[in-house]
Amino acid sequence: MSFSLIQKYNVPGPRYTSYPTVPYWDETTFSVEIWKETLIKSFNESNAAEGISLYIHLPFCESLCTFCGCHKRITKRHEVEHPYIDAVLKEWAMYCELLPQKPIIKEIHLGGGTPTFFSVDNLERLINGILSKAEKAKVYEFSFEGHPNNTTRLHLQKLYDLGFRRVSFGVQDYSEKVQTAIHRIQPFYNVAKVTFWAREIGYTSVSHDLIFGLPFQTLDNVIDTIEKTKSLGPDRLAFYSYAHVPWIKGNGQRGFKDEDVPKDDEKRKLYEVGKKLLASKGYHEIGMDHFALADDRMYVAFKEGKLHRNFMGYTASKTQLMIGLGVSSISDSWYAFAQNEKELEAYYARLAQNELPVFRGHRLNEEDLIIRKHILNLMCQFDTSWQNDALYFEGLPEVLVQLHEMEKDGLLVISQNKVTVTEKGKPFVRNICMAFDLRLKRKTPETQLFSMTV
Repeated sequence: MSFSLIQKYNVPGPRYTSYPTVPYWDETTFSVEIWKETLIKSFNESNAAEGISLYIHLPFCESLCTFCGCHKRITKRHEVEHPYIDAVLKEWAMYCELLPQKPIIKEIHLGGGTPTFFSVDNLERLINGILSKAEKAKVYEFSFEGHPNNTTRLHLQKLYDLGFRRVSFGVQDYSEKVQTAIHRIQPFYNVAKVTFWAREIGYTSVSHDLIFGLPFQTLDNVIDTIEKTKSLGPDRLAFYSYAHVPWIKGNGQRGFKDEDVPKDDEKRKLYEVGKKLLASKGYHEIGMDHFALADDRMYVAFKEGKLHRNFMGYTASKTQLMIGLGVSSISDSWYAFAQNEKELEAYYARLAQNELPVFRGHRLNEEDLIIRKHILNLMCQFDTSWQNDALYFEGLPEVLVQLHEMEKDGLLVISQNKVTVTEKGKPFVRNICMAFDLRLKRKTPETQLFSMTV
């Protein structure tokens, strides 16, 4: 990849798990009552046809990983589990009271934090409590994030018995020096053990999360990590760019110096070599940062044009309505976003007052809804079209001007009412989406809000 292109396009930019992105939410036109209205509207449109998704945030971790940008609470006190499960189940009960009929659940994802921080009994109580007020869709997908160091065979077996068939393990990198820098010490043996357990129990999709651009990470480290990963044969994997944003994450990312983090062409080489190596191992690129074997559901969804992206990342199980439960979770009714209180004490306090713990959100206007579709198309399928008049918007000519510059650089092709991202342009898909991001253009941030795109 040309270093000049990296210099030109390596700018701060969103990862587009939503549009508008969170810093550009208009809270002046949002209220909890508006959220409830859009929730019910979306539920009535979609529940019977496709069901709903649930994201459940389980925030506790026993130690801090310094690469992590998630909302978490560091503690070794496991007595925090029981009251937290009680709170999440109360929040779910409040949502079920709002909904006009019993929800049909198509997808549940347990994220964190560290979901496997919780005991098997508490996880069982959580899932049974959720399902007691809902029906499962005929085709459903339950998944969770497991920490290789504390996921037990009992965790895997119990969640399998509850309907979970997909598990994702955070690997990051196998280098001891890198693991020490990011405070995530986990030997290859631990990852291999939980991966083999999952296979033996019957999980149909095992995923590993890898990160490039970590402090002290070298090309040899990336190659070694991918070789070890292939030996375990995960069905899919994420190969993320490390987001170095210490101004947001505070001391958690100050355990190493800025100069210890690979940058620009050095960092991009880690990705390019890693991507080629993954392809040689049979992994197909999907959207941004994701790869899967040919028989994995995510790759099938990508090939069939059914891949979806939301606050949980990429998913093969699209639903119009996603309800986020737990501290800091974000819900999406398609017409509005709503985020829960980010501090645990505030989350508990709102529920104690019998209030939904939503503290901010955004109601999408007509322009937002159109642009959201274009950005989803680009992120999920690497192309988008305004052949249908419903996808034309007033600011499109302005967008095309910026896209023409990218077309000259070989990043995309503009044809009759369509934009297609080229192979050369795939690493710059965030930049291409930024051309459509009218809210970002209209109000350039005064401080750096996002990680670098390359």
